[in-house]
Parts: sequence; C-alpha cells; structure tokens
Amino acid sequence: MTAQTTSQPIPMVVTDLIEDYLLVWILLSVGIGIAVPEVAVVTRASTVILAIMIGSISLTLSVGQFSQIRARTLGIVLVGHVTMPFLAFGVARGLGLSPELTVGFVILGAVTPELVTPVMTELAGGDTALSTTALVVIGVGSLGFLPAVVALLAGGIEVPTMPIIEQLVVAVVVPMLVAVGLRAWHPERVGAYDSYYPAISATMVILIIGGVTAANAATIQSNLSLLVGVGSGVVILNALGYGVGFVLSRGTSRPTRIASILSIGMRDFAVAAALVIAAGLPTIASLPAVAFGVVEMTTSAGLARWFGGTD
Repeated sequence: MTAQTTSQPIPMVVTDLIEDYLLVWILLSVGIGIAVPEVAVVTRASTVILAIMIGSISLTLSVGQFSQIRARTLGIVLVGHVTMPFLAFGVARGLGLSPELTVGFVILGAVTPELVTPVMTELAGGDTALSTTALVVIGVGSLGFLPAVVALLAGGIEVPTMPIIEQLVVAVVVPMLVAVGLRAWHPERVGAYDSYYPAISATMVILIIGGVTAANAATIQSNLSLLVGVGSGVVILNALGYGVGFVLSRGTSRPTRIASILSIGMRDFAVAAALVIAAGLPTIASLPAVAFGVVEMTTSAGLARWFGGTD
C-alpha cells in the first residue's frame, strides 16, 4: 500500500518526461525530420496540431490573472512585441537572406510570445500574470497585426494574407478564447487536469517541428551553409528580443522586468512554423522558426535558472 501511495502515476511520469526534457525531444524531432523526409506528412494536419497546441495550454489561463495587470506594464510588453518583426526583417536583410527566409523571420517576429513563457516567468521569479495577459492580448491582436506587418515587410514575394488570417482565427484565436472561456465556466473541473495541458501542448510542438524540418530536409542536406546564416540570424534576433525587453522595462520592479524580457525575447516558433505551412507559403520560410526553437529553448532555460538564482 505504501508503495502505491507514494509512487507517481504513469501518466504523470510521461508528462514529466515530455516537459522536463522538451529541448531534447525538439532536437530529436529535428534530427528525425532531416533523416526521414517522409515525416513531412505531419504538416498536412498543421492546422489541427496548432489548434490543439494553443487550446491545451490556454486551458491553464484563468480570467482572474488578467485583472491584476496595469496598463503601463502591459504596454511595455506590447511595444516590445511590435518592434520584433521589424528587428527580424532587419536581421534577415542584414545577413542577405532570401525573400522567402525574410518572410519566415518576419512571421517569427510577429507571432505571439512562446506559449511556455508564463511557465518560464514563474520559474524565474517574474510576474506570471503579466506574461499570461500579454500572451492572450497579443494572441487576439495577432489577427490584425500579423497579416498587416507581413504584407508590409514581405521581402519581395507575394504573401497571401487571407490564408494567414484564416489560420489565425481557426487555429489560434478561437482555441485560445474557447479554452479561457471553459476555464472561467468550470474552473474546478478544467483545473483538475492542469498538470496535463502543458505536456499535450509540448507534444504538438514536437510533432510540428519534426514535420516542418522534414519538409525542409532536402534544402538542409543540399545547402548546409544556409544553416549558418539562419542560425546566426535567430541567435541575434533572440538576443535582441531579450535586450529590448530589458531596456523598455528599466525602472520597473524586478518581476515586471523578468516578465518583459522573456515575453519579448521568446517567440512562439511552433506557431510560426505551423502558420507558414498551413498558409501555403514556401516551406523554406519555416526554417527560421525551427532554428529559433532550438536556440530559444536553450537560452530561456538558462535565463530562468539565472534569474531564479539571483535576488
């Protein structure tokens, strides 16, 4: 009896393995995608995968968290968010990347903060309510902002904005609003499964990253030097995002500063990759998102550990 009461349920062991080793699973997914191009078949379900990914993690968001936030602190994150696609465009152009890759960088800069940003903020001792509110507000606002900024900074190729808007409605905004609404309607029932939602979302991230990597496998294998330019670009963009968050939040409280740095510097690479594929854009435009995912997961974990260990 004692062994049964102290042992961890099998489902919880699985969720811990997924969440605690997410970077490892992402690296493995990228490796499989390169080695087995047939995995690209996963991208056919990119809209469904994206909707599950957004909806499951959004079930952890409670309406009560939003009422704690002041407009000024939220404004800091929103200003930083608006600058990101322009910085991404500048990085891509500065490195002389192709128009397709430039579009990929712009979409990466314009999407919502990474879905696990509130978790990283909590681990770092930051203002979780701020990062959560920013995630929802930017998610809803992306319906107008993302298509507009992509059309403005298209980089020389024609980008159909209606497919992007449709994907944002179906796979981002609606699942997010429905999930938050369900949480408000039945908080106890939905909250009973809080420990499972992040693992479900993370699994979708792993699936979509493997699929979009496989879709780019031939390009990667035939032009490894391309990865150097893209890799350099995502490292620069990630660092710039953290830097913008730091500069804009100077003079605020430490929790606000941490939330701002992470919310601006972390971009939802899986959403960016899935949007590129689902909207019918060139598959190579998803390559920056794949590379950014590997970089971001490493740097954000390091920042969370560093912030969490400092006063």
